[in-house]
Amino acid sequence: MSLIIPKKYKQKLLPETTEIAIKDIKDRFQRQLAEALNLRRVTAPLFVLSGIGLNDDLNGVEHPVSFTIDAMGGAHAEVVHSLAKWKRAKLAAYDIAPGYGLYTDMNAIRTSEDLDNLHSLYVDQWDWEKTIRSEDRNLAYLKATVETIYAVVRDIEQHIYRQFPHITPRLPEKITFIHSEELLRQYPDKTPREREALAAKQYGAIFLLGIGAPLSNGEPHDGRAPDYDDWITPDGEGFRGLNGDIIFWDNILETPFELSSMGIRVSPESLAAQLEMRGCTDRSSLPFHRALLGGELPASIGGGIGQSRLCMFMLQKAHIGEVQASIWPKSQLEACKGAGMEIL
Repeated sequence: MSLIIPKKYKQKLLPETTEIAIKDIKDRFQRQLAEALNLRRVTAPLFVLSGIGLNDDLNGVEHPVSFTIDAMGGAHAEVVHSLAKWKRAKLAAYDIAPGYGLYTDMNAIRTSEDLDNLHSLYVDQWDWEKTIRSEDRNLAYLKATVETIYAVVRDIEQHIYRQFPHITPRLPEKITFIHSEELLRQYPDKTPREREALAAKQYGAIFLLGIGAPLSNGEPHDGRAPDYDDWITPDGEGFRGLNGDIIFWDNILETPFELSSMGIRVSPESLAAQLEMRGCTDRSSLPFHRALLGGELPASIGGGIGQSRLCMFMLQKAHIGEVQASIWPKSQLEACKGAGMEIL
């Protein structure tokens, strides 16, 4: 996505007030999310050792920031992309019972990101993971969890409206569930991004199911690593995948706005199948994957919710740099300044 300059953009809060509102949103959201999903906060790593399979491979092409550790004989470490797999290992380490889980303040560096209104080198999100029973690995449980998260988001939106009445709510009462295969059948001549835009604009808020597995055209809707979300298991409604993305329609940028990727995590069987499909069965020998394939990790559901993304949407900002400090190209900074976007 290239930089979008919205017409007649006017910020609704000055930078100083924005900073106060950011803290309010983050404090309130993480507290309500923890209560709604029975999560407790844990301390998260900024980096992990290379070669143990704990870092998130995202779409499989991104390269993490890495460095050597002098005090450990030159061992290699890498800055996390996310904590998708680390969290599941923590559920096992803490022996967290079904129905309960954990969340973290995750900070990451993603050097492969395109820098635009929604994407930054710096990623901050609430990474959460919850132990579930084997029988909870189904579409109904996934949808109920999405609806719980969406209710918290809408409550935050109403709170911001009470604090700043000129920031009027935009989200619909309910989130709409659509499978990526349904969108492909509805709009066969459109790109995945165009299909997302049409659905998000029509409904206002969608959960797009089935991200990762090839669709009927032979291509996945979007990339997803093979070793955390379960995107291959039949969902009981004629499609595959127990995962998806929470996407809103941003009427300021006139574009889909992804807030969260989440899903029911792979079982030993679906992990083996997904590794086979992606041609990376060699990962089976890594410590994390060995533990999962050996049944040592609990069944779980989890995801990441963008902190700056949430603040940006709630405060109706046009650029993520208005709610977080990062590095941007000089040309982008100049374009934003000229359009009334004050980058922090």
